[in-house]
This record gives sequence, structure tokens and C-alpha cells, in this order.
Amino acid sequence: MILRGSSSKAEAIQRLLQTPFRLVSGASVCLLDIAPDAKAYLLVNTASRCGFTPQYEGLEELWQFYQEKGLVVVGFPCNQFNHQEPGSNHDIERFCQVRFGVSFPLSCKVDVNGKEAHPLFSLLKELAPGLLGGPSIKWNFTKFLVGTRDASVQRFAPWVKPVSLRKKLERLLIC
Repeated sequence: MILRGSSSKAEAIQRLLQTPFRLVSGASVCLLDIAPDAKAYLLVNTASRCGFTPQYEGLEELWQFYQEKGLVVVGFPCNQFNHQEPGSNHDIERFCQVRFGVSFPLSCKVDVNGKEAHPLFSLLKELAPGLLGGPSIKWNFTKFLVGTRDASVQRFAPWVKPVSLRKKLERLLIC
């Protein structure tokens, strides 16, 4: 859909960076609003009642360590997988802050699959298809690493721990 025709991957990533979404505060932003000079964005569909929920800690560690080097981490809470994110946006924000010390931006709850999928995730899935080229996100804590300088998008399965992305991040963040 978006990548067909004359559109390049770099142009698609620019559209991705300009796609609006709502933060848990209610503010409408796009990735460029959060950090226009970022070298990489790590976008993760999250859930508070998932076996992978402790990954919030690793995501926060990456955010703290690499933020000044050009990384932006954004969590996108999603209730599509076994209803593991049933709370309100306020409840989600409070849980993340109190339990895991999350300080990186969190969006309002979004759908990542189906007719109501947020446009940001529709584009991410097209830029980085899943296993065997399938577009669907299979579970919570699927990670998308977007490199702005090399126009790259990489997809990582839920079981991939944030710490294991360090080498990839360092390659994207080198000046």
C-alpha cells in the first residue's frame, strides 16, 4: 500500500516519523515532535499483564543509556493479545512508572493489528514484515528499531530482550 509505486523506503520512514499518535497525557505528537534529531527510534507494543512485562526495565535502561546519543524509546500499550492491557491510559502510565521507573514516552492504548490498527503500526509492519513475510504482530513486546540515517527498520520478536539490541543500537547511534 504505502511502499508500492514510486515511494522509496526513506520516504516511507519520513511518513512514519510524521504519523501522529496520542501520548498518555492526551497530547497529539509524532516521533519527530518527540526528538527531531534522533538517530534511532525503538517502538514497542507493550502490555502490563504479560510474561514479557519485565522488559519495561530493559527498555528503560536502553532509554537512560542511549537517549543522549540519539535513541528514543516509545511504548505503545495494546490490549489485543489475551486482554493483557485492560487498564486505562492513566492506570498504565502509573503502573509503568511505579513498578519499572519508566520515563520514556508512552502512547495511549492502540491496536496494532486488524482494521483498527494504528497507522504507525500498519506502516511498521509493511516496512518490516514478520516471520515468513507475514504482516501481523503475534504478541506483546514486538520491537521495531527504526534507523533514521540509514532508513532502516528491523523487527524483533517479543522474546528478544532489550539488552540484546545494544550492538545494533550502537551501530545506528555512531556519529
